[in-house]
Amino acid sequence: MTPHSIGPEQHTAARVAGFLYLFLMVTGMFAEFYARGSLIVAGDAVQTALNITASERLFRIGIVANLVTFAGGVALVWALYVVLAPISRNLALLAAFWRLAECAVLAVITLNDFVALRLLSGANYLRTIDTQQLQSLARLFVGVQGDGYRIGLVLFGLGSLVFAYLWFQSRYIPRALAAWGIFASLLVAIITMAIMVFPALGPVVIPAYYAPIFIFEVTLGFWLVIRGIQVA
Repeated sequence: MTPHSIGPEQHTAARVAGFLYLFLMVTGMFAEFYARGSLIVAGDAVQTALNITASERLFRIGIVANLVTFAGGVALVWALYVVLAPISRNLALLAAFWRLAECAVLAVITLNDFVALRLLSGANYLRTIDTQQLQSLARLFVGVQGDGYRIGLVLFGLGSLVFAYLWFQSRYIPRALAAWGIFASLLVAIITMAIMVFPALGPVVIPAYYAPIFIFEVTLGFWLVIRGIQVA
């Protein structure tokens, strides 16, 4: 049920959520598309290893940027819960748990990048392993992180779906925007699971199926920062 008034803590949390939507979009895209994405070559373990070794500092900055994104994601979940819990505390908790599980999974899989760095470090204890084998193993761990990301995306889609539904029920933001969020979140969860079953689907739909949720989060972020939340 939509409340008749909005508490000051909800207004503050809404502004915080809006800022975090925009800030974390920047840090996440920097980490994945520039700091890491520019170094990883699909199907070429040797070149990927050479790129990471030559630009190790950039790769490490990407790791830190990812961790900032995941830690900020926890703060975003808190802000969304504060804003939307008055609509339905149980649903807000469900959404928060899904999103927190997403943040935990994504933080843990970051260890794969550190394993890749160790394999390419040239440490003495690795001299018993052939260089090409080390490069292949490093590429394997980098690839496993991509698989972990898909697990996180499913949890993200589910949590975002419930939060978007609560936005729709609350009327704090335009219902058309909230409805778009429901569609975009559901699309992320369904398509990501489809890619898990049919891996060949990935190159066909990535990154196009990210576009709807990108549009939703950026639009919602600007809306919350500029307009805030209002009683319908």
